[in-house]
Amino acid sequence: MARLAQTAGLTDIQQEILSTVRDFVDKEIIPVATELEHRDEYPQQIVDGLKELGLFGLMIPEEYGGLGESLLTYALCVEEIARGWMSVSGIINTHFIVAYMLKQHGTQEQKDHFLPRMAAGDIRGAFSMSEPGLGSDVSAITSKAVKDGDEYVLNGQKMWLTNGGTSSLVAVLVRSDEGHSPEEAAAKPHKSMTTFLIEKEPGFGVVRPGLTIPGKIDKMGYKGVDTTELIMDGLRIPADRVLGGVTGRGFYQMMDGVEVGRVNVAARGCGVAQRAFELGVRYAQQRHTFGKPIAQHQAIQFKLAEMATKVEAAHAMMVNAARKKDSGERNDLEAGMAKYLASEYCKEVVEDAFRIHGGYGFSKEYEIERLYREAPMLLIGEGTAEIQKMIIGRRLLEEYRFQG
Repeated sequence: MARLAQTAGLTDIQQEILSTVRDFVDKEIIPVATELEHRDEYPQQIVDGLKELGLFGLMIPEEYGGLGESLLTYALCVEEIARGWMSVSGIINTHFIVAYMLKQHGTQEQKDHFLPRMAAGDIRGAFSMSEPGLGSDVSAITSKAVKDGDEYVLNGQKMWLTNGGTSSLVAVLVRSDEGHSPEEAAAKPHKSMTTFLIEKEPGFGVVRPGLTIPGKIDKMGYKGVDTTELIMDGLRIPADRVLGGVTGRGFYQMMDGVEVGRVNVAARGCGVAQRAFELGVRYAQQRHTFGKPIAQHQAIQFKLAEMATKVEAAHAMMVNAARKKDSGERNDLEAGMAKYLASEYCKEVVEDAFRIHGGYGFSKEYEIERLYREAPMLLIGEGTAEIQKMIIGRRLLEEYRFQG
């Protein structure tokens, strides 16, 4: 049977990388994912294996010890990893976003200091925008940085940090009204935000003076990977740890990172949907009712046809968004469409596979139970469907502006 979601036009190197990752997923992730997920256990052995494969430096330039690959290659690798266990792809994604932001916006000193160790996987990255009182409304951030000599003093509480405990470098977006009057800061909040690069010890509790990482947030799914809060109370950060060396650019730096993060979430949706289809089509050929496999009943064949079509469509949009970004063009429209469609289709494909399994889908013995709890996170991560629709709608009006 031809495998779904093939990508045309890949180089021999890209195909070799994907083949290696796919083999690793089949041998090292799928056999243990459900057991580790049920225990909410961090997949240290899997992470060590990905480190040996060089995946933590996949998009970091070769001059810093990375592989210098494209966003497309990275997204296709994420798709394969999410097919095995979505939580593992989340561990890589936040690291990648921070590395990307450093590559695109960091000072030369910041690149030299962080990127080689990030490429080797010795430094793991996390990033933080959300707060307890806000999600997608980034302009409502209340965490603040105040200049004090050659340092900044940060105070505030952040929320929903993937890799919050295991990371050793966190890119944090806070308000810094330096150079702006209160009236200007209120009128243009996006221009008074700054990204700080915060180094810390991995773990929980007080991880450096003024910085606390409480314990893991207990979640419905997306287990194994640690999701945490971050509390800053008089945290002192040197001025040379402002991303790019200039305050007031943090919002745009973060949005650039989130834009590629949306391609990543789309890739995760594609991977989870592929696995759900694989489980559904296999079970449909094993389960018999009324004297024949349920796959021979028209109702199930229709369901499988719809599932496979959604997998193909989501994959195509994800690949298009990645290639657009790799070309150097603006891709917020394509990334928003891909993230929206892939996450919605993922939920639908997983639910159809769950239905095909019947009562057994409700049992923790079957892998589809885990996927059913994981898929909803993709509806929220890197912006809800409603946020994606706002982005898409505004961009369409820019492109199709009526001249009357």
